[in-house]
Amino acid sequence: MKTVKTIAIAAIGAATLVAGAAAQKVQIQGAGATFPNPIYQKWFSEYNKLHPNVEINYQSLGSGAGIRQLTAGTVFFGASDGPMTNDQLLAAPGKVLHLPTVLGADVPVYNLPGVTAELKFTGPVLADIFLGKITRWNDAAITKLNPGVNLPGTDITVVHRSDSSGTTYIWVDYLAKVSPEWKMKAGVATNVNWPTGVGGNKNEGVAGIVTQTAGSIGYVELVYALQNKIAYGYVQNMAGEFMKATVDSVTAAAGAAAGKMPADFRVSITNAPGKGAYPISSFTWLLVYENAKDKTQAKTLVDFIKWALTDGQKFAGGLGYAPLPEEVVKLEMAALGKIKVS
Repeated sequence: MKTVKTIAIAAIGAATLVAGAAAQKVQIQGAGATFPNPIYQKWFSEYNKLHPNVEINYQSLGSGAGIRQLTAGTVFFGASDGPMTNDQLLAAPGKVLHLPTVLGADVPVYNLPGVTAELKFTGPVLADIFLGKITRWNDAAITKLNPGVNLPGTDITVVHRSDSSGTTYIWVDYLAKVSPEWKMKAGVATNVNWPTGVGGNKNEGVAGIVTQTAGSIGYVELVYALQNKIAYGYVQNMAGEFMKATVDSVTAAAGAAAGKMPADFRVSITNAPGKGAYPISSFTWLLVYENAKDKTQAKTLVDFIKWALTDGQKFAGGLGYAPLPEEVVKLEMAALGKIKVS
């Protein structure tokens, strides 16, 4: 017959085991897009403060690398600003869900010493610059859009991404919608055959080259322009307005898509209709397996995503992103129920 002391010791041991299990560290590895990296790092840090036993590590490598690593199984989740293609989805070893996290914008950044005015661009002019057809800053197509601005006759140095990139996907997706020639010659992908220019690795690389190169123009996610204090221009939208990327103008671009969101969330909102919309806006997605082997990681990631879609959205504006429309959050909450956590 067990003594009271023996029972007490057993109870203490059981309690210790339970406490140890509850405090067990859960580490999750992810990789992908540089576009949302600033807010992802903020989220992972804030979530860790609330849940010290959860550590989410994210490598900002570019959307293409995120898709490849997710497919290879070297990370638990991926991230991309360009939705996976049907072929990429078929190549994955399991069903992948696309879950929008925030909205962001690509902006045309430039380095023109002596020019303090904020320049205006149309889609066709940007396409012709990146096609190599417009080669000088004082080209009539640019000066016509910017009356009163003393533009130099400097050669234009085009700067683009050298890696497979969701930021590129957003940029060329927009150019293909406004320029039939771009669509025919370069097309839409996370990595295209660039007609002209020099390449930089990741958003940071493009921002760095533009900062160091007088006469250059490139494209980066808005937060990288803000962080590096690089001049960026207005872009004309479908309504004929010249818009600067802001939380409000990106939110306006998402408005039309929110009510027409496809079930798999793979949607483009570049060149969105309606007043007040910034035309080079996009959702960015987490890529998650519906039925991952590790159910502890799956449950932890689902809990994190629910937090990011609700409380986490308050961090978006301060970092240059726009929060998700409520309608999209509701749809995602339902979609998270598909992920098998047990």
